[in-house]
Amino acid sequence: MSNGFRSVHPSVALLYYVGLLLFATLLFHPLFLLTELAAVLSLLLLQGQGRHLLRGLPFYLLMAGSVVLWNPLFSHRGSHILFYAFDQPITLEAILYGLMMMLVLLTIMFVFISYNFTMTTDKFMYLFGTVAPKSALLILMTIRFVPLFQRRLGQITLIQSSRGISVSSGKLRKRMSDGMTLLKVLLTWSLEEALQTADSMKARGYGIRKRSTYGIFKLDRRDIITLICLAGSGMLTLIFSMQGYGMVEIYPRLKTPVYTGGDAVMYGSFCMFLLIPVGLEIKEKWLWRSFERRDFPSVIPIKKGPHYMTSRSR
Repeated sequence: MSNGFRSVHPSVALLYYVGLLLFATLLFHPLFLLTELAAVLSLLLLQGQGRHLLRGLPFYLLMAGSVVLWNPLFSHRGSHILFYAFDQPITLEAILYGLMMMLVLLTIMFVFISYNFTMTTDKFMYLFGTVAPKSALLILMTIRFVPLFQRRLGQITLIQSSRGISVSSGKLRKRMSDGMTLLKVLLTWSLEEALQTADSMKARGYGIRKRSTYGIFKLDRRDIITLICLAGSGMLTLIFSMQGYGMVEIYPRLKTPVYTGGDAVMYGSFCMFLLIPVGLEIKEKWLWRSFERRDFPSVIPIKKGPHYMTSRSR
């Protein structure tokens, strides 16, 4: 069911996610990064993606947490030396920089999870199908191949296991040979379907002339107000960031963050940009619960004789 932020116009959703990625890479400040991470997590939970997020959380933490481990081992910049490992100095600046990069990576990964849930293929083709139809189709087909290859490889492995072909048992040479066999079947299957798709597109006249499009998405009053608020708060945050606000200097020497009036104004506009979709999700859930209580009350009075009884008492 499409409701809340998922029901807004595709241009509104695209502006929001582009802004999230832009701010995650530009605003190198722990307060801003933690605020953005918390806002994206709140949006995911309100969108019902908690279980999906929980299943992949160990992988995300492992990928992002590895930066905290490897950065101090390879980067020895900084003036605050904590200790030595393998005769190499481990500095406080390198550890803090690794923690900041961990927040950036976690934020970007969670942003893409919410993006994949909100921006469907229909919305993507609606935005870019008219401007660049071939490029949009190529991008969608490329993104589609990753889960498609995983699903097909699982099917091939299940079928070939009945013939004794498996990469999980046997000697190393046999497992390598079986892996190449599975890969050969996967590529043959994919190339054959690609040729069939190309012939089908050619038979339907794809690319001969400018194709007509039908848009099911319309900008309503809510979308226009949301778009204006996102654009205004995002531009204000971007202008302040270009003037040096929202940054913490770590290299070559850690400096204590100083908060000024400009940082406060920038943080306010930044929070407004982040919380607009969260507010739409909360409003949608509140309206749904209010309608549910009004249309389906838990206690229904039933008139029976001189007394009244409820459905619970029965």
